[in-house]
Amino acid sequence: MKKTILSGMRPTGKLHIGHYAGVLKNWVKLQDEYKCFFMIADLHALTTEYENTKTIKQNTYEIVADWLSCGINPEKSFVFCQSDIPEHSELHLIFSMLTPLGWLYSCPTYKEQLKEQTTKNLKTYGFLGYPVLQAADILLYRSSFVPVGKDQTPHIELTRQIARRFNNFYGNYFEEPKELLTETPYITGIDGRKMSKSYNNCIYLTDEKEEIEQKVMQMFTDPNKIHKNDPGDPENCVVLAFHKVFNLNEAENIESLCREGKLGCVEDKKNLAKILNDILEPIREKRKKYNKEKIEEILFEGKQKAQKVAKQTIIEVKNLIGLI
Repeated sequence: MKKTILSGMRPTGKLHIGHYAGVLKNWVKLQDEYKCFFMIADLHALTTEYENTKTIKQNTYEIVADWLSCGINPEKSFVFCQSDIPEHSELHLIFSMLTPLGWLYSCPTYKEQLKEQTTKNLKTYGFLGYPVLQAADILLYRSSFVPVGKDQTPHIELTRQIARRFNNFYGNYFEEPKELLTETPYITGIDGRKMSKSYNNCIYLTDEKEEIEQKVMQMFTDPNKIHKNDPGDPENCVVLAFHKVFNLNEAENIESLCREGKLGCVEDKKNLAKILNDILEPIREKRKKYNKEKIEEILFEGKQKAQKVAKQTIIEVKNLIGLI
């Protein structure tokens, strides 16, 4: 029997090529190895976007279209919205009753976000309890593994602590899930900073051919390499950084040619734009099949399948606690 994993994304904006390289390619592979629950984490979006909720539903449609276009198969996996399944909130409430505040205040992500998100008021009950809701998401489907990067492992440890505390009180019911560590490549934006919509430096999965060509031509390269035959220093070259992720087999050769003054920046950028368009063109074409009605149909079917599992878990949890 396949082990279960759960993963998700918050619907806070369009997906970019970093999401494709860092998450979606891995998800597609996992579908054949695990029983996969892929969740639109719209309740989680409220923890930081509770003042700006108008785009959540449209972002949901956009993200699901991207998932499907990249190879997520709803016949293999459970694709659904978190808020469509009230058992997420119910288990979250139960877990909140037994989770010590100290565990939440010491969460590294909580401290970091309070420092970074200075324009938002995150001193809310919902934001503090974010990891408890995340634990409910994971344990509701009796997940054995959660695909994460190393920076997210404290959240999974907290999920294990909550599962352990529940088991100590009410009986050995929840498996303590493990991290499924995934190598997430660092994707720089076209300006050299981390790729982020807030920096306006992304290449989105929905960008057309001409848009990608224009963005690649804006990428930062060695400012001292003025002419094609000038030897370059590609250490901080954004173009080479992209080659190392999306054209790895040729990256070393490209770096050598740059250093030797045998490859000009304009030519290199044109080559990279073609590589990125070759990757994204099939995704763009496949995406045309998924309109709002089709996506709603897929989400409804995913809800029906996922809720069967969720309802059974809640019944068993309530029985263990003595609520039924």
